[in-house]
Amino acid sequence: MLYHLFALIDRYVDFPGSGLYQFISFRTAMSVLFSLFIGLFIGKKFILFLQSRQIKDEQRELGLQNQFDKSHTPTMGGIIIILSILIPVLLFSDLTNVYIQLLTISTIWLGAIGFFDDYIKVFKHKKEGLRARTKIIGQLLLGIIVGTTIYFHNDVVIRETMSEQEYQAKTHELEFQHAKTTYLPEKRQYVVEHKSTKTTIPFFKNNELDYSKILKFTGKDYYKYAWLIFIPIIIFIIVAVSNGANLTDGLDGLNAGVSAIIVLVLAIFAYVSGNTIFSNYLNIMYIPNLGEIAVFSGAMIGASIGFLWYNAYPAQVFMGDTGSLTLGGLIAIMAVIVRKELLIPLLCGIYLVESLSVLIQRYWFKYTRIRYGQGRRIFLMAPLHHHYQKLGYVEPKIVARFWIVGISLAILTFITLKIR
Repeated sequence: MLYHLFALIDRYVDFPGSGLYQFISFRTAMSVLFSLFIGLFIGKKFILFLQSRQIKDEQRELGLQNQFDKSHTPTMGGIIIILSILIPVLLFSDLTNVYIQLLTISTIWLGAIGFFDDYIKVFKHKKEGLRARTKIIGQLLLGIIVGTTIYFHNDVVIRETMSEQEYQAKTHELEFQHAKTTYLPEKRQYVVEHKSTKTTIPFFKNNELDYSKILKFTGKDYYKYAWLIFIPIIIFIIVAVSNGANLTDGLDGLNAGVSAIIVLVLAIFAYVSGNTIFSNYLNIMYIPNLGEIAVFSGAMIGASIGFLWYNAYPAQVFMGDTGSLTLGGLIAIMAVIVRKELLIPLLCGIYLVESLSVLIQRYWFKYTRIRYGQGRRIFLMAPLHHHYQKLGYVEPKIVARFWIVGISLAILTFITLKIR
């Protein structure tokens, strides 16, 4: 709102400082600060409210060594995160931007799924919360909305420079994609803005993959059916990362810290990919209007750090599924929007390992029970962070080391911009 207000003021009135709101870097910094202050301000009051209503997590007491009593720690603190994201986004972002609209809707949608899950656990005293099927259906529907928007919305485009030969070879495809074309006679090149299902492949020189090419065997009009591949891939990514973040939320400060690290990298990707100078210098895909995601990312970073103030060991509040599903889902959606989803196994390596530890533990137990008559376990406890607790490591040390691993993975992910 402030962005649009000061844009209007700057157009008609010479008001000192109003032009600052046109700079993404300034609005991103303000978004970080405001979300942080909002989290700190409402966090304490909200925790007192949760305590007064005895909204506590009765499932956190696992009887692990060196674990302090968590049975009376309030949960559903993800509401703090959601408010700390939405308020700065409404204030400082361009609300006409399709990516901001999509991420805002996704925040509310994922927050609602997590909230109902927590509500059933806390107030209905049902340990399983929402049925897994119901939760997955909610994530699938969001994946369909996100995938359909990214594929069909006219404002979701990439900009490429093509030679005359390349342009002629893709004429029919570009017409189908409603491409906007500018010819540069001095360079004998075309600058083309068009819809695309391209993404980035890390570590390769020609580092772009077009999902539509998977259907090339169907004939020359294969690109018309790219949505059959593109949308299911997006659905899978959203469901997988969202649930991976949910599994990671098991130690004080773990998920909030890891999420902030991941979002910082995605914010940098969004900023450089939405900037013509940086994208040209780094030789990466230029995506118009993408820089606005940096403002949203700033709100997520500030919200995560603000929540961490109260969630650090010993935690005063847990985020619950309200926060973990929201953070994970938004990370997945941002990765898809900036065309860096193939970097998720590296960037979100903590989520991946936590998820794999649960899957390996579960299926190995089932397999050995069938084969040997008694189930066996690979890990002392899953997810992986609880395995280390069983080994006797104190909770803050596990969290700090997971953060270190997360920072290392983030650095490796960032330098893929130049390692090819």
